[in-house]
Amino acid sequence: MWPEAGICTERTLYVKTEGPAAVSTSRREIQFAAAGSADFGRWFNAFNAEKWKNECALNDLSLLLTGEGTFELSVTLAPRDRSWDTVINDVVTLDAAEPLRIDLSHLLSDPFPNGLLFFSLKAMGQGMLTDACWQTQMAPQRQPDLAIAVTTFKRETYVQRTIERFRTFREASEIGRKIRMIVTDNGQTLSDLIPADKLPEGVTIVPNANLGGAGGFTRGLLQARDTGASHCLFMDDDASVHMESIERTWIFLAYATDPTTAVAGSMITETHRWAIWENGALFFTRCLPRFMGTDLRSQKDFTKMELAANKPTPWNFYAGWWYFAFPVDCAEHLAFPFFVRGDDVSFSIANHFNTVSLNGVVSFQESFIDKESPQTWYLDLRSHMAHHLSLPSLEVGSMGVLKIAAWFMLRNLPRMHYETLSAINLAIEDVIEGPQFFDQNADMAQRRGDLKELTNDEAWKPIARDQALPPRRDTHPPVWYRHLMKLTLNGLLVPGFNRLGKKITLHASERGHIGYMWGASEITYLNTDQNKYYTVRHSKASAWRELRRFFANAHAFSKKYPELSVQYRLAYNEYTSEPYWRAKLGLTTHAQPHQEAAE
Repeated sequence: MWPEAGICTERTLYVKTEGPAAVSTSRREIQFAAAGSADFGRWFNAFNAEKWKNECALNDLSLLLTGEGTFELSVTLAPRDRSWDTVINDVVTLDAAEPLRIDLSHLLSDPFPNGLLFFSLKAMGQGMLTDACWQTQMAPQRQPDLAIAVTTFKRETYVQRTIERFRTFREASEIGRKIRMIVTDNGQTLSDLIPADKLPEGVTIVPNANLGGAGGFTRGLLQARDTGASHCLFMDDDASVHMESIERTWIFLAYATDPTTAVAGSMITETHRWAIWENGALFFTRCLPRFMGTDLRSQKDFTKMELAANKPTPWNFYAGWWYFAFPVDCAEHLAFPFFVRGDDVSFSIANHFNTVSLNGVVSFQESFIDKESPQTWYLDLRSHMAHHLSLPSLEVGSMGVLKIAAWFMLRNLPRMHYETLSAINLAIEDVIEGPQFFDQNADMAQRRGDLKELTNDEAWKPIARDQALPPRRDTHPPVWYRHLMKLTLNGLLVPGFNRLGKKITLHASERGHIGYMWGASEITYLNTDQNKYYTVRHSKASAWRELRRFFANAHAFSKKYPELSVQYRLAYNEYTSEPYWRAKLGLTTHAQPHQEAAE
C-alpha cells in the first residue's frame, strides 16, 4: 500500500526511506541512487505470517519485487518476545521485464518461529522499485462474493465520491468483479442525483426509511443475502479507507480455513492519523478499545500490537461497523433496533464469528472528541443497559446494570454537564419502558427532537474574534486538592461554590479527564479546531434535581429488573430476526433494489 491524499499521507506508516531515495505516490514507485534505502517494515506493508499461518494454514509464500537495478535485500522475522532475525540478506538484481520472486516458504515452518515479516532494499547504484507484494501459490478455500453495504443519510457528496473511488478500484483490480456495492439511502435523496443509467457497474442504490445505522446496515445485509452474496462488508459512506484494504480483506476471507471468519477493520481518527484509536474492542459494562494510542510510526510498537492481536479474540470482542466484513450465513441475529450506537456491539457478541484484524485494514474517521453530546451519552447508556438485559452472556444482575448508569452519572456530575445528566436519566427511563420502546421508536424521531431541545449550554457555539476566555488549565490540581474536592462532589456540598470555584478553559480532548476539572465552578471547552466553544457552570439546583431523578429511576429499575430481564431476552430474539426486519422495512418478500447498474 502507498500513501494516498485524502486518506492518509503519513509516509512512515507505509515506507521509511533513508539517503538518496525518492518516493512518487502518484506513480507508486521509488527511485534510488547509490546507498539509498527503503524499509517496508511498516504497519501497512508488513506481513503477519503468524496470522496467515494460524487462520489460513499458509505453507507457501513468496516476495515479488518489480523494478530495475541491483539492491541489497533484507528480510526480517520479528517473533514474539525474542530477538528479531535477519533471515535473508542478499544482493538481488531487478529486471523491469519480469518480477523477481523470492521464495520464503521455509520461514513458515520449523525451526523458524511465528512472527511478522518485513523487507527492505538498499540500492547499489541507480535503481527503481515499481511494485512489491507478498504472494502465495496455494489455492484459496473459496471465491467470496463480497457485497459492500454502505449506509448514508443526506451525505450526497461523500457517497458520490465513494462510488467513484469504488468504480476506479473495481475496474483496476483483478478481483473487482467479485466485489459489489450496495448503498442504502436512508435519506432517499440519491435517486434524483444519480440516475440508474449513470451508476457504475456493480453499484446498487436502495432507498430506505431512516432507521439509523441499525436499519440501514440491516437493509444492506438483506439485499446482500437476497442477491446471493457470500460475505458482506459494512462500511461508512465516506469510505475513508484504502481500496487495497478491501482487496486484502477479500483475499484473507478467500483463504481462511474457518468459514465463520470475519475481518474487523481498525479505526484511526483524522486528528492523529498515525495513532490507533481502536483495533477491535471489548464490551462488558463498558466499551474498551483495544490498543488505543499505539503509535504506528514506531515499528516496535505496532509489531507488539500485531503479535498481541494474533491471539484468539475474547468472547466479548466486537467490531465497529465503520469496517466489518463477515459471512452472510453466520449472521443468525441481525441488528437490534438501536437506531445508532450499540448495534455493532450486540451483533458481534450474539453471532458466532471468528473475528480477526489485519494490519493495513483501517478506516479513518472524524474524531469522536467533538461529537460527544447529551445525545451520544443517551444512546450509549441505553444500549449498554439493553445489552446486559438482553444477552445471557452479559448477565450482571440489577446492581451491575445500575453501576453502569451510576458510572455515567458520576463521570458528568463533577464536569457540570447537567444536560447530559438529564439525557442519562432519560435513557434509564426509556430502558425501564421495556424493549417495545426500541421497536416503537426505531426511527428515534421523537427522542432526537427531545434531546435537541434540552441541549443548550452544551451545544457548540462560534467564537467571536475578540471573545475573551478564562485561563487555560494545562495540569491537574495537586493531589490533596483533588481529594478534597472529591469529598465535596466538586463543590456540590460547599455553599457559594459558584463564586468560590475557578473559571477555566479546557480542550475538548480533555473532557474525559476528570482530573482537570476539580475545583472549577465554570468550564469553557474549545473544539479541536478552536473555533467553537461552550461553557458549563456550577448549579446546585440542576445537580440535585438530576440526582433525585436518578435515585428514583434506580429504585424503579431495581424493582422491575426481573420482569425486564425476561422481556428483553425474549424481545432480542424477535427484534433481531429476519422476519421482524423485513416487516419493519416494508419488505414482504426478498428485498429488491431500486436502482442497479447493468452488469
